[in-house]
Amino acid sequence: MNKPHVVVHVVASVDGRISLGPDRTGFENMGDERWQAILASNEADGERFRRLEFLHKPQVFLEGSGSFVREGDDLKPLPAFEGDPKMLYQDYLPDTIVHRAGRKGWFAAIDGRGRLREGVKEFEGWEGGYVLHLVSYGVPPEYLAHLQREEIPYLIAPEKRVDLKCTMEKLKDKLGVACVVSTAGGKLNGALLRAGLVDEINIELFPAVIGGFETPSLFDSPELKPGECPTRLKLISAHVQAEGRVWLRYAVVREQTIKTA
Repeated sequence: MNKPHVVVHVVASVDGRISLGPDRTGFENMGDERWQAILASNEADGERFRRLEFLHKPQVFLEGSGSFVREGDDLKPLPAFEGDPKMLYQDYLPDTIVHRAGRKGWFAAIDGRGRLREGVKEFEGWEGGYVLHLVSYGVPPEYLAHLQREEIPYLIAPEKRVDLKCTMEKLKDKLGVACVVSTAGGKLNGALLRAGLVDEINIELFPAVIGGFETPSLFDSPELKPGECPTRLKLISAHVQAEGRVWLRYAVVREQTIKTA
């Protein structure tokens, strides 16, 4: 498969929780004083992005729509689209953005239902990063028309849901992306893992325990199928950081299914 090197980077409690509770977006956690307190670090998000950029040299930082919009939130209404929608349902990569001076990477969001409607183009925490939407045939035409009006590029997967393998291949083939770093939530990271797309996992553990039966964890994914192995990892490095934080880097070991008699 012709795809980028995919790194999952997650900040989590010792018990693997990445949120204070269910139905919270990632950015809601960042604005919560309790979350900031248990992180046990004064490192700003921009500093973390710069550190990941130095280490992995990614062309794409990846997030899911759930990091920005909760299930059930009211969405900004869009003008109805009039005309033939056929031209909307193809990749939109305007040269003025793809070859824009000073653009050094993409802040990409998986949005298979067309929920991200704020029209944000540049990511404040990563200078030179421009927004790229990764969508599917399941989004309404008015949403795609909105992205084109705002000059927000998108890659579209020819299914009702975003096909992650197809999307990764397009990132490689159409934009020359060699490395993707996912800082997404457990659902997207779990989907990447189950699709066999993850090459490396970075976990920053902070010294706290959150608990909760429905609190999002590192990888929220479907259960293992019969004969399907757990994803094995090989330790690359382990660093004890300030205030009890531990940063673990693992390479994913490609596993085969268990042979049954």
